[in-house]
Amino acid sequence: MLDIIRRKQKTLLVKIVFWVIIAAFIGTIFLVWGRGSDNPQDPAATALIINGEKLPLEAVQRSYNNLYNLYQSLYRDQFTPEMERSLGLRRMAADRLVEQTLLAQEAERRGLKVSRDELIASIAEITAFHENGVFSRQRYLEVLSFQRITPDEFERSQHRQLLISKIIDEIQKDVVVHEEDIVAEFRNRNEEVNLSFVTFAPSLFEERVEVSESELLAWFSERRENFRLPEAVSLRYIDFDPQRYFDQVTFDEAAVERHYRRNLDQFEVREQVEASHILIRLTDDADETRIARQRERAEEALRQVRDGKDFGEVAQTYSDDEASAAQGGDLGYFPRGVMVQAFEQVAFALSPGEISDLVRTPFGLHIIKVTDHIEAGIHPLEKVIEDVKADLRREEARQLAIQKAMDAYNQYRHSGDLETAARVNELEIRETGLFTRDGIIDGIGRAPQVAVSAFGLTTGQLARPVILPQNVYLFKIKERRASRLPELDEVRAKVEEAYRQEKAAELARQAAAEFLAELKQDNGDIEQLARQKGLRLQESGRFSGAYENFIPRLGENAPLTAAAFELNEPGDIAPEVYEIDDNYVVAALKEFLPADMNLLDDNLRAELRNALQVRKQEAALDTKVDALRSEANIQITPILANFLER
Repeated sequence: MLDIIRRKQKTLLVKIVFWVIIAAFIGTIFLVWGRGSDNPQDPAATALIINGEKLPLEAVQRSYNNLYNLYQSLYRDQFTPEMERSLGLRRMAADRLVEQTLLAQEAERRGLKVSRDELIASIAEITAFHENGVFSRQRYLEVLSFQRITPDEFERSQHRQLLISKIIDEIQKDVVVHEEDIVAEFRNRNEEVNLSFVTFAPSLFEERVEVSESELLAWFSERRENFRLPEAVSLRYIDFDPQRYFDQVTFDEAAVERHYRRNLDQFEVREQVEASHILIRLTDDADETRIARQRERAEEALRQVRDGKDFGEVAQTYSDDEASAAQGGDLGYFPRGVMVQAFEQVAFALSPGEISDLVRTPFGLHIIKVTDHIEAGIHPLEKVIEDVKADLRREEARQLAIQKAMDAYNQYRHSGDLETAARVNELEIRETGLFTRDGIIDGIGRAPQVAVSAFGLTTGQLARPVILPQNVYLFKIKERRASRLPELDEVRAKVEEAYRQEKAAELARQAAAEFLAELKQDNGDIEQLARQKGLRLQESGRFSGAYENFIPRLGENAPLTAAAFELNEPGDIAPEVYEIDDNYVVAALKEFLPADMNLLDDNLRAELRNALQVRKQEAALDTKVDALRSEANIQITPILANFLER
């Protein structure tokens, strides 16, 4: 999944989403306060200097936190600290901030302007500032005040984003799509190949690897740095758990009302329907006989439900959607934008209890029954008041925990007296075992913010409280173990495993190269040679260039994809050994299916033109940003370098 995400990071869609969310503040509404900064430095300190323009560390931190929350909202439980590190979110945030700044500077150089009317109109469109569907100045001021942002600060940021939008339009306006581009794209999407291939997996060669002590020691000595034991620390800490302060929280009705108004988006109800369906599956390539047979089944099912037979029983008997058929066709509630358009239009047009005529979609013929229809709106305060109070109590308790932790820090930070801080607050001091920068912390879990702060401390120094979503921690170093190079016996298991894997990979690559050489020498048949050597021959199945270098049953590999579409006749051998997901592959053309140019009608030509327009606009923007980068004077300060290393 990470490979797919990385492939998509550079697309125009992701860039636009990033710029909107990172820099416009509203939408994720300054999530830098939502997560809390893990940065012990002065947020106003300079992080980047771009052509003389200074950017504070706070801007980079905000970009990072908004990007973090974007990925967290997209991937939820799948978004782990390992994924965050693998994606390089900190550097990505800094890079995008550099791109923003360069584009804004280019817009100013070209004399582009944003009028006051344009600025006001753009702010009025932001739904976070709406009440009852229209802009509310009171809501606008409340939201900004709650996020500790002045209207001037927000409007300067919004002005900058509009300026960036204008320069992007300026850069992309001259992009042209030619007819030959459309034909090439059509061929790329519709020409298909099927590959025969043999995979040489290193795991199959590990048993052949012999490990001698002398060779292992020599190998380890050359790579000892790869097995360096990282720096580790342990902590003594106090946990200011907000739950301890629930009973101390008090608030009046006005506070409840304010909290409700500030968080109206949490109480929005999207329009949705509850529906069941019966699907008679029918694909676009079905012949006339099958179409007639399936339509007859669909009409019989429709007749039965119209005659009063239980819809669920008919669904269990007739529906080809096995998942919902087992539930009597029940699809539950769904909002607009979830189902295919034809299905959605009918479902949202029906009244509860109504049954549709036959509805054709790419999946087949549907019979739809709607059982409930919920209109869009906002829950009134009286309906959700207990939820609002509970949320407000949690928020106020968290603020009280933060306040108490900050009071303790300010009082004892010079002395580092954690014992007195714990006693005064009637809390216990807990201790962790040793942990590394990316390790799990005893009693706390995986907490990058705690680790970053801990590794920046000196002995005896009290850390500024670290604020996590559920807890607030005050701590100091208990023990520090310096990074060092290990002896072989300390890491023998890891070394032996890495040694076996490397040598097995060499054997696999050599076997693949010998197999390919033998094929080329005799102009041989891959199927025959694989059978002769007792190797498993597989097929990729048909794929086109639209797969973006992804080959079914193999994985992503641009060189093999390119080679596959250059092979002429079935049996032709791809010219080299290809490494895909740590395996080594030898491949040959199984079949080639040319594109049917008769299918390139005016509608498809227009669709391809639009897609290519977007792609070329993206490329034009990439090229311009790369040019601006190459010409720019970009200075990274030690403060930013420290931030990027965490």
